[in-house]
Amino acid sequence: MKIRIDAAKQELTLLEGDKVLKRYSVSTAKNGLGEKNGSFCTPRGRHIVRAKIGAGQPLGTVFVRRRPTGEIWTPELHAKYPGRDWILTRILWLSGKEPGKNRLGDVDTMRRYIYIHGSHELAEMGKPGSIGCVRMRNKEIVELYDLVPPYTPLEIV
Repeated sequence: MKIRIDAAKQELTLLEGDKVLKRYSVSTAKNGLGEKNGSFCTPRGRHIVRAKIGAGQPLGTVFVRRRPTGEIWTPELHAKYPGRDWILTRILWLSGKEPGKNRLGDVDTMRRYIYIHGSHELAEMGKPGSIGCVRMRNKEIVELYDLVPPYTPLEIV
């Protein structure tokens, strides 16, 4: 299995060989594509799913620093913390495979904490809007999370 994320189409495709298993609408960075630390861009190139976080957590579970806070996202909670970067439900933590491009130094995807993660219902899919990560709908990230093992190859174009 492998994952391909097309930022131009705002689409994540799960493939087995050349066969498309699933397609999902996603939201990549509003700042576009780029690898530099602090750019708030989605990194390009070859990656792997380095870690899976959140197994068994309810839909809408709020994560801070990859730990569940005990909160479940609601519109009221959102209004209470309007500037919060909402990382919900499940996390697929990415690691770059290309030294100097998306691995090591000031371009390291994993050290930049780039994830594929669930998002709240107010976040629009199909258009850029994140601060670097790849956002998905909560039910869809659960499905993807359950389908892919750690170290699944992934490419962002």
